[in-house]
This record gives sequence, structure tokens and C-alpha cells, in this order.
Amino acid sequence: MLPNAFIGKRDKPTEDELAAELGPSKTLWDRLVGDLAAESGVTAQEWNSYSPKAGWSLRLKKSERTIVYLVPCRGCFRAAFALGDKAVQAACRSKLPPKVITAIKGAKRYAEGTAVRIVVIRPGDLAVVKKIVAAKLENRKDRTSG
Repeated sequence: MLPNAFIGKRDKPTEDELAAELGPSKTLWDRLVGDLAAESGVTAQEWNSYSPKAGWSLRLKKSERTIVYLVPCRGCFRAAFALGDKAVQAACRSKLPPKVITAIKGAKRYAEGTAVRIVVIRPGDLAVVKKIVAAKLENRKDRTSG
């Protein structure tokens, strides 16, 4: 797994620091954040770091519900989800690439949900993330925290 770009950083990253680490992927980051707000109502943003050893992530929420974590890496970023059983089923029924469905089915399950991570490098990766967001949002009874 690609390391978080902000491991060891005590303060949340600035826009300039984020742009420097993401490089060309910063446009994808911005597009995803904007699209999720406009298309899905995922408007709340909250930077979090559980410890300097973990680095920083941007939590995107709809109301109080965490939908996805965006984890900055060098040159790309990860979209990380905790999906409940219904969201996993919905994602597997969606038109995701077969390798993504295989990864979801094989992902580790935790009390918070099934941990799904998608590395975003190319514009096409945004469609995958948006489909997983839709699966999570469709399943309102899927009340996991992330």
C-alpha cells in the first residue's frame, strides 16, 4: 500500500502542501470532492490524523455520516471506505470493473464494515469511487461510520 504523504506531520496539510504531494492528481482530488458535493450532497469535509505515524486524511461526510476518506499519497490518493453488508452487495451488483469487485469481496471485514481502498491515479478511477459512494448512499441502513 502506498504510504500517506503526510506521515510525521503534526498540522493538517495546507492546499499548497497537498498540491505539492499530489502533483497532477490534485485535479482529480478537486474534481472528486466537487462532484461528490454537487451530485451526492457529500459536502462536509474534515481533516483527521489519528497520530503523526498515520498521516492525514480528508473525511467526506453527508450530514454526520462519513462516506469516504481521501488519503493523500505522493502522486496519487486513496479513497477508503468502510462498507456495511448491504453496501458491499450493492457495490458488487454495480457495473464496477471485475478486479474491483474481486477486491471488495476479498476485503477484510471489521466491526465498522468492510475495508475497501481504491487508488486514484487516472480520471477513470473517479467513476469507480463514485459508484462505491452511490452504493453506500443507497443503503441508508448501512450506518457504519466510514
